[in-house]
Order: sequence, then C-alpha cells, then structure tokens
Amino acid sequence: MRRDTDASTPGDSGVRTRYPRFRLGDPRSADAAPPPRASARFPDTAPTVGRDAPPAGGAPRTPPRRPGAPGETPAETTARLRPVPAETEPEPERETVARPEPTPSSGPADRPAVPAAPDPAFSWSSPIDTRPRVSFGEPEGYDAQARPRPLGGRPRPQAVAAAVCLVLGVGLLTGAVTGSWLAGDTGDDGARSAYTEAGNLWHSVPVDQLFPPTVQGKGAGPGGADRTWTRVAVAPDGDCAGAFDRLLAKVLDPVGCSRLLRATYTDATQSYVTTVGLLFTKADAAAMTALADRFEKERLGRRDDLLPLPYAAKDTVAAGFGAPQRASWTVSVLTDAPVVVYAVSGWADGRPVDEPEPAEEAIESGAASAPAQAGLGHEAQGLADRVERALRKNVGAPTEHPS
Repeated sequence: MRRDTDASTPGDSGVRTRYPRFRLGDPRSADAAPPPRASARFPDTAPTVGRDAPPAGGAPRTPPRRPGAPGETPAETTARLRPVPAETEPEPERETVARPEPTPSSGPADRPAVPAAPDPAFSWSSPIDTRPRVSFGEPEGYDAQARPRPLGGRPRPQAVAAAVCLVLGVGLLTGAVTGSWLAGDTGDDGARSAYTEAGNLWHSVPVDQLFPPTVQGKGAGPGGADRTWTRVAVAPDGDCAGAFDRLLAKVLDPVGCSRLLRATYTDATQSYVTTVGLLFTKADAAAMTALADRFEKERLGRRDDLLPLPYAAKDTVAAGFGAPQRASWTVSVLTDAPVVVYAVSGWADGRPVDEPEPAEEAIESGAASAPAQAGLGHEAQGLADRVERALRKNVGAPTEHPS
C-alpha cells in the first residue's frame, strides 16, 4: 500500500499519515479558529416583525433618535398567557364508548394508558345530582271572561265575597236558631200546632166549607169525564155510635172518636148517591201513623166486611140508601191530621148489591164488575178526595171557601 508523504518537518519521524496535522497558527487548524459569537447561535433579542424587521443585509434597523434624547432601553417581552376555559355545567350522563388501543403506526409508541376518572353521576357520595329532572305543568282553567287561569286559584275579589257570604250565612243561621230557642218555637212545635188545629176544625169551620153544597170533579169520572156532585143532606154532628159496622168500629177503636161529620151527595143525573164522612179522632200523630200502617199492610181498606154505613136522609133521593145498597167504598187514614176520611156509594133507586167492590179496584182499567161499569168506584173515590182537599185548605184559614 502506498502512503501519502509530505515534506518532513522537524521532529517528524519521517512518516506521514493519511490526515494532515494542523499546527498552531495555521488557518486550517481547528485550534486556531476562535469560537463563534453568541449572536451567531441564538439571537440576542426577540425577533421583530413589520417595519422593525432587520433589512436584507442582516443589520438591525434602528429608528432615528433626536439629538440629546436618552437612549432606548431594551423592551421587556412577556410570553402570551393561554386562555383558561370558563367553568361549565356538568354534562348530562351519556353512554361512554371504549377508546380503541393505539396502533404503532397511529401514535407515539408504548405510551402508558391513563385510567379514566370515575363518573361522579354514578357515585353515591357525589355532590352533584346529574339525574334528569321532570316538572309537571300546572293545569289551566278559564275564568268568567274566558281567560285562561290556573285551576284551583280563585281571584281575590271572589274569595273575599265568598268569605263574607259564609260569615253572613253563619250569622243568620245562628240568629235564627237562637231566636227559636229563646222563643221556644221549633219545627216540631209548628207541626204539632197544625195537627192540633186540624183536630179542631169540626167546630171552628162552617159546614159549607167542609162539605160544600156543590163539588166539581174535573176528570173524576170514568175515562176522565167531569163529574158534579150536589149535597142532598147533612147529618147532625155527634159521636160514632151506630155509624159503623161492629167490625169496623173495633178497628177504629184505638184512635177513639172525638166527632163524626157526614153528608150525602148525588150526581148530576141523580142516578147515584154517595155518603162522605170525616171522623175526628182523639189520637196523636204516632197512633194515626200506626193505624195507617195497619190499613196498608193488612189491606183493611179492601175487605168487604169493613164497609162504612151510609147516611140515608128522608125525603131525598138517598132515602132508600141503606146497608144492602152499598156498592163501592174507600177509607183513608191521615197521618198529618187526626182525621179518617171515608166515602161509600150506591144506586139511588135502592137496588141491593150482592158483591160490593172497593173503589181502588173498581177504578182500575178493565174492571168488569157492576159497580165498576157503573162508575160507582169513581163516585166514592172522587168525592172523598175533594172533601179531603177542602179539609186541608181550611187548616190555618178557617174562613177560606174551597173551590
């Protein structure tokens, strides 16, 4: 192999190496070159932009300075702060998706996995309640002007008016109760007074008001026909001796007999005669109610052995009206007055009746008995009803004339 040789120098061994040696003072020597300036490695000042940028030659351009002005000092530069995001409300709970593992080609190699922080919404001790909240709207109604308003809310004027009415109503009620208590007047006393007054009508009311001379019965006849009854005789008032059959008198005995009033009527054709009576009893309201219940439950008003007796007046069309001529009857026990109202009817020509029929059955549609076909059931029932109405009209108005 050939070696590169050079001129020998003092102190050489005469052998040259491949790379030359640099001596001190030699421009090619590394030790002879001084170190580069600091500005050659890094700039002494921060770079500037715009019109303060250095010219193309590399020397910085300084603005002209007025004579006598102090020299400028280097301006202090501060790095710009990074903005901090504002604190936001915690986002609602949402489903989390596992992040795929990074591949060697998609990110830094072998970066340690950072465990995700636990969601505070799933912690029992979480101070923040992130569960969804639901609120229901208040129902809405409408006021008097058809304007919407919440239900249950009442305008203040209406509430005040309602309160005032309540106070006034309570005051009036309390005053009425107190006045009745101080005066000793109650509802029971009023009913008792009317009951007692009705029991005294037999001697305080004229007979023409209890038994009018003429009684109009509109729609009282068969098929709704009008009827007219004319009074032919009035029996003297007295006790009940001999006025009823023995069995009926026994049934009426528990209520007693204070007074008995009777009158006999005939129809417009004088074909039928009817005796109507008012038995004023001595019983109180409880006894009258018990007797009425017995008549209803035992159907005593339909038994043909409990017929009332007629009043046959001489020298009238009812002169031959006796017990054998009784064809139909009705008995009504009042509970609001100590009175028993009854009526019995028959033919005016005195013909006897073998099978009398109660008026309640004789007035039914389709009844085929002789009294029913003749309308005697309507005669007894219609006249008894109108005499009872006249009696009730005279309670509290003794001078009133019934129609």
